[in-house]
Amino acid sequence: MENQQEAIARCSSCRGVPFEITPHWDRPSSNKPPVDNIDGRWPWLPTKLTSTCSQVLPFRSAVARSLSRPSSHFCDVEVDQLVDDGGDQEQAVIVDLENPAHIAEGKPVAVTAAGAKQTNVATRKASSSRLSVILLDQGLFTVYKRLFVVSLTINLVMLILAVTGNFPYLRNRAALLSVANIFALTLCRSEAFLRIVFWLAVKLLGRPWVPLSLKTATTSLLQSLGGIHSSCGIASIAWLVYALVLSLKDRSNTSSVTLGLAFTILVLLFLSALAAFPLVRHLHHNVFEGIHRFAGWTALALVWAFVLLTVSYQPSSNSYSFNSSKLINTQEFWFTLAITVLIILPWLTVKRVAVSVHAPTNHASIVKFSGGMKAGILGRIARSPLSDWHAFGIISDGKKEHMMLAGAVGDFTRGLLSNPPSQLWVRGVHFAGLPYLVNMYNRALLVATGSGLCVFLSFLLQRSRADVYLVWVAKGMEQNFGEEIMSMVNSYPKEKMIIHDTAALGRPNIEELVLKATDKWRPEVVIVTSNPEGSRDVVNACKNAGVPAFGPIWDS
Repeated sequence: MENQQEAIARCSSCRGVPFEITPHWDRPSSNKPPVDNIDGRWPWLPTKLTSTCSQVLPFRSAVARSLSRPSSHFCDVEVDQLVDDGGDQEQAVIVDLENPAHIAEGKPVAVTAAGAKQTNVATRKASSSRLSVILLDQGLFTVYKRLFVVSLTINLVMLILAVTGNFPYLRNRAALLSVANIFALTLCRSEAFLRIVFWLAVKLLGRPWVPLSLKTATTSLLQSLGGIHSSCGIASIAWLVYALVLSLKDRSNTSSVTLGLAFTILVLLFLSALAAFPLVRHLHHNVFEGIHRFAGWTALALVWAFVLLTVSYQPSSNSYSFNSSKLINTQEFWFTLAITVLIILPWLTVKRVAVSVHAPTNHASIVKFSGGMKAGILGRIARSPLSDWHAFGIISDGKKEHMMLAGAVGDFTRGLLSNPPSQLWVRGVHFAGLPYLVNMYNRALLVATGSGLCVFLSFLLQRSRADVYLVWVAKGMEQNFGEEIMSMVNSYPKEKMIIHDTAALGRPNIEELVLKATDKWRPEVVIVTSNPEGSRDVVNACKNAGVPAFGPIWDS
């Protein structure tokens, strides 16, 4: 049974960006990754049909539970170590039962009942550990949760004032408040808008005389905007329910069609909120993304119909009379228009570009694109514009090209190894995350484990405002990352780095290693990209030592 198990190493930087390291597939005891179903095709459909349609629609991969969950937030130091030690709580030990080759060829899967039970227990314990770290161990009073409570409380107070009749304007504008909350939650997730906000933060606050407390407060706020996004989603549902109740009480002045539209929008909003529930989102990330995307688009179209019909409805004659001047004078119209622009803008920049893919090792591939990028920028790629988009940290010297390091774990990343594409779909709007804010500080210590290094590599290749120092812990660096990545690391001044290869030096106490680095270099801030427990421990150790520290958080 043990020969059928592999430890899957996952990681994710800020804003849910995955970086993954695969197990050693070349080992005799390992299951080979599936290569016959790279594009998520149904194995029983004709090859010609699936190959044609899969270029547009994702088919099976859109709804199947992915082996690579972007929300996992894993950048584990060692892969083999976890198996040898009997399994780490940070990892999910799984049996490769989804390989279609076993089914098509009638090959038995050698898994005993006891082995399957042991595997299921290990998987549940690992998943439980991840959820507890992500949702609880990061603290009950985080900035994210405080923003969530404050935003939701403001909406609840306004709703209570409207229901009790103490604020007539809100009572008469319940539907408007629902649309306004949808606008706010869209704004908090708009990559184009946030790119501007992050740029302004660095531009205005990235000066030596700006107080460090203001910089760290801004970093906490920008990293935790997901709290406002979530609370506004719940508030939009509450306001829409209240608007429906008022409309049902005033049926003589309300169109049945607009009532039906409002109820349908409510159902779609509720489904989106339910899919975003942490347990569902963590265990079924593809389901979450699919519902969030397509239910959101459908709801937006229905909001437009709702606004147009509400403005056009004439209660006296029970008919519709469109009036453009009346429409443009309604607040609902402008909010809906703003939401539409924010959602459509990234898709207007989607294009297919030529790429160069090569595998420095059999554990990861490097995807190269033309054009330089600034440090701290992240990007999304896909084989099909309507399939799942995968986000990775961008590595660039800021000159002629940029690249992404993709570890071979999920179907998409394994496909880059077994079936390298010559073209990929990309979004022209690249987004900024926590690493981008390094430029706001004077001295920064970057801490990475495993392939989490890739979000920081650009700071080693190009000059930045901050004086950057690096602590990197990984196993078999040359073997797992290849000569090209290692040459980038080795080009940086040795006196500004601590490189710890666990294959040669053993697994370290990362908290102690980082604290020694802070004593040596005296950074203003520590930015860490590791697994949930590692990030939590490093951040807490630094904060206890009086050094501001930030790491990936849930829904950052």
